Amino acid sequence: MCIHDTHRVVRVTERDVFLPVGAQPSLDALVDQIERAEQLGYDRAWLPESWGREAGTVLATAAERTEEIGLGTSIANVYSRSPALLGQLAASQQEAAGGRFRLGVGPSGPIVIENWHGRDFGNPLRHTRETIDIVKRVLSGEVVDYDGEYHDIEGFRLRCDPPEPAPAVDAAGLGPKAVELAGRFADGWHAVNYTRDGLRDRLDDLERGAELGDRSVEDLRVTLSVGCCALEDGDRARELLVQHTAFYIGGMGTYYRDNLVRQGYEEVANEIYDAWQDEEREHAKRLVREELRDQMGAAGTPEEARAELQSFLDIDGVDAVNVSFPRGAEVEEVMRTMETMAPDV
Repeated sequence: MCIHDTHRVVRVTERDVFLPVGAQPSLDALVDQIERAEQLGYDRAWLPESWGREAGTVLATAAERTEEIGLGTSIANVYSRSPALLGQLAASQQEAAGGRFRLGVGPSGPIVIENWHGRDFGNPLRHTRETIDIVKRVLSGEVVDYDGEYHDIEGFRLRCDPPEPAPAVDAAGLGPKAVELAGRFADGWHAVNYTRDGLRDRLDDLERGAELGDRSVEDLRVTLSVGCCALEDGDRARELLVQHTAFYIGGMGTYYRDNLVRQGYEEVANEIYDAWQDEEREHAKRLVREELRDQMGAAGTPEEARAELQSFLDIDGVDAVNVSFPRGAEVEEVMRTMETMAPDV
């Protein structure tokens, strides 16, 4: 968010919450977390869509049970739904939420797309670009005629009134070209698994993309996800975040590993990946604990975790920090962390 005064633009870092990617006991448990986030003053709740509950149902339920907090997908992948259907989803969610919805899209990764959705993970940049283009045309309410590399659409428009205002469409991306694409065509960028120092180069890519699109980077919302765990047992909090980080670098394909390599951690990123693939999980976690933990999250006792989170909130160019949670955290630990990291605390 930007506040304009007579002399300069002042960026205010918002605080969002990223709902747990781990298994939750019920849809109600997820919506309870969104309701609690609203009570705590969070600006927006983002729902990941991996291989758990479908995002539209959860967010529509949350829209009914909340009044002010923003809602969004982070992310809906660009392979398992058609771009037109993603546009319909965004229009419907914007109506359900009374204008509080924001659509986050991205390619996800080959493991999820190929092994869960059964789709070919090909040319993710082009798929993302075409999806953003088509979704925005759908949301305009005009007839959509689009001749793309992967999508040819002709003669249809929304069969209901388009949402007013149209929801923003953000893009997730890791590599330089993906982030540049977000800057050029999307309304915001979702960054995940970055060190504090490693984010800088990608912010430069985002600005370059905005320039290529004849846009101002000040008009884009940069949302940085930060793994957080705040418990009275600081050691457990840190270990939950270590396990989470090691899993993503070592167990979710190569794209998070490669993202860390681009940030200057080539040796340790490859060693973590190889150790995890060889079932040497304790070795992988030890490497994260010793080399990366303090650079990639905020964990420990409540006081320690809040102090570490502040270092991410202070990064120039970030509009919102997304408080996310380790995949192994129990519901009670998620709620405790959410309460500790809340903006109103």
